Amino acid sequence: MICHNYAITATADFFYRMKRIYLLLLALFSLACSSERPSLEAFSKELYTPRYAHGFTLCTTEEGESTLLSTASPWQGAVEPTRLLIRRNGEPLPKGFTGQVIEGEAKRVICMSSSYIAMLDKVGAIETVVGVSGIDFVSNPTINARRAEIGDVGYDGNLNYELVVALDPDLVLLYGVSNASEMEARLKELQIPYVYVGEYLEEHPLGKAEWMIFVAELVGRRQEAEARFQPMAERYNAIAQTTYEGLKPCVMFNSPYRDNWFMPPATSYLVQLVTDAGGEYIYRADDGDNRSDVIDLEEAYLLASEADVWLNPGVIFSLDELCHRFPRFADVKAVREREVWNNNARLSPAGGNDFWETGVVEPDVILEDLRHLLHPTLDPTYQFVYHHRLQ
Repeated sequence: MICHNYAITATADFFYRMKRIYLLLLALFSLACSSERPSLEAFSKELYTPRYAHGFTLCTTEEGESTLLSTASPWQGAVEPTRLLIRRNGEPLPKGFTGQVIEGEAKRVICMSSSYIAMLDKVGAIETVVGVSGIDFVSNPTINARRAEIGDVGYDGNLNYELVVALDPDLVLLYGVSNASEMEARLKELQIPYVYVGEYLEEHPLGKAEWMIFVAELVGRRQEAEARFQPMAERYNAIAQTTYEGLKPCVMFNSPYRDNWFMPPATSYLVQLVTDAGGEYIYRADDGDNRSDVIDLEEAYLLASEADVWLNPGVIFSLDELCHRFPRFADVKAVREREVWNNNARLSPAGGNDFWETGVVEPDVILEDLRHLLHPTLDPTYQFVYHHRLQ
């Protein structure tokens, strides 16, 4: 009996000692790993240097393979960047890192904006999309062909988080408008990684398109994205450097909303396109702000009366419809001369506009459209892609 109790005691003591040794070794290992953890500052090697975009960086360390992606302005007015780490080969997290982490490239992605679908498609990674927001408004033919397989997770205020979990995403691509996405807090609770894509805040059309390189890095297609972006930028710049004879056509944008008219700022993406297409924006704000100006209908009428071309008058498909909805503007120059053009030539059955989807990664095609509508004698047989003249 004594021997038996001694054996039990000895065995317990052995396991206790082994446990202490194990915990000591674990502590030493953790300490060693901690001392080897890089700082955020060590991620100073740029994997790609954006030429036109101002809102993202892609960095790594000198020895490692992990990528630190930063979104400088995840939403309008944001003062702090958001970060995501693609951790490769079990490399340790940076010291003090509090951002999102994915293990290797994302294989299953939920896109909360259709422009992200276009980016993934452009770099040959459309198969990674497992969920979208508002599938009826998506133009992408591959997504529409796979509707039975793609989950529609809904919109802010009406999101299906059970479906989000069931889709088992590696990553959710988010956007914010004037604040963080409503999804952020819940995704943290569910431990589903996310990243903000801020292409809509870019002012240059090529800056918006360049975000496809950021998105491509998330799915391991950065080199493919760079190979697609370079010739696109060259085509865009070649068109932008074209010179035209005569005066530049003056362009009016948008249409009334109640008793107001929103005019894009001079730094706007749309204004940049018109400028690069050899046109001139008829409105000039005095404050240098990057937000749309609100003008009254009297001022809008005076501007529209002088404009040579009226662009993007809202959800309008004919001159008769425009004149019926806005009778006061039925006699302005662009209406009389039938120079009213809209960017809704490519719509999904539910009304999703491909200009804001695929057009984001085809700024050269949009620019080609605009220069031909502003300078119709260049090629009277030109086939417009995103724009059509209201008849």
